Order: sequence, then structure tokens, then C-alpha cells
Amino acid sequence: MINIKRFHHVAYRCKDAKQTVDWYKDMLNMELTVAIAEDEVPSTKEPDPYMHIFLDAGMGNVLAFFEIPNSPDMGRDENTPVWVQHIALEVENFDALVAAKETLQSKGVEVLGPVNHGVFKSIYFFDPNGHRLELAANTGTEEQYKELKRVAPDMVEEWSQTKKAPRHAAWLHEQD
Repeated sequence: MINIKRFHHVAYRCKDAKQTVDWYKDMLNMELTVAIAEDEVPSTKEPDPYMHIFLDAGMGNVLAFFEIPNSPDMGRDENTPVWVQHIALEVENFDALVAAKETLQSKGVEVLGPVNHGVFKSIYFFDPNGHRLELAANTGTEEQYKELKRVAPDMVEEWSQTKKAPRHAAWLHEQD
């Protein structure tokens, strides 16, 4: 049986490694912990120089990026709405979320929210690479999270058959 401990890292592409490191340090206080650069891809042996950077996202979580200058300019999946693909990071509480929004806006970042998701509230913004970021503060009760876990399998099963939103957890967005 496989027993996952945590994410080792999650990797995305960036346009400029230094700009990305500086932005995440300045905007989200994330420290650069590792930089790896090669002229050949270790797994495939392709001759493709890259810079791979690793940023401390707290509690042992790592957000990584690759700058790959010999590839075409990066884009996004045009068939997927921009709100779908995002990196969500947790902050301590709602006050920290509000403070983060104010800090980001004071540095010229356009921020959406806070948005109430029933058991957490979030703000949304973009990094210089076009990746959508979410900062989230948990606000739910133990009972609410327990109920969500209980109904999750039934919701997925119903969705798989109907492709219509099941109502098992409709209460999440009925409380504002």
C-alpha cells in the first residue's frame, strides 16, 4: 500500500526564474530554498537547458517552477476557464486573509474577494507568469468538514451519472 506523506513539490512553468523568485518573496514571503540548473533533462536525457527553482510554501510544502528558455512561449489551456487551474495556499485565519489582500493591493496586485465558500473564504490574484493564485482561510466547523467528507462519495457518484450539481452540500453557498 502506498502511504503519501505530503506533497514533495508541485511544479509549474515560469517565464523568468529570477522574476518569479523575487515576486513570490516580495508578495507572499516565500523563500527560495533550492535552485537546480542543467543542460540535459535527467529523466529523458534530452538536451534542454532549464532552471528549476523551489520555494518554501510553509509546513514542508514546496512550490517549484521551471524556466525553459528553448521552448515556445508559455500559454494556458484555452479550453479551460481561467478560474479552474490555480494554486491555493492557506493562511492562518480570516484576519490574515484580509491583511494579505491589503498588502497585495498596496503593491499593485489586482485582488478579487474575499469569496465565501461556506467553510473557507478566499482571495484570488495572478502571479507574473499568469498563474492564478488563491489564498484561503478556513472558517468551517469540525462538524461541517465531517459532513462534507460524509457526502463526498455520494456527490461524486451522482455527478458521474447526471453531470448536474448534486445538492448534498448546497448549504455551503446558502450562508452568506
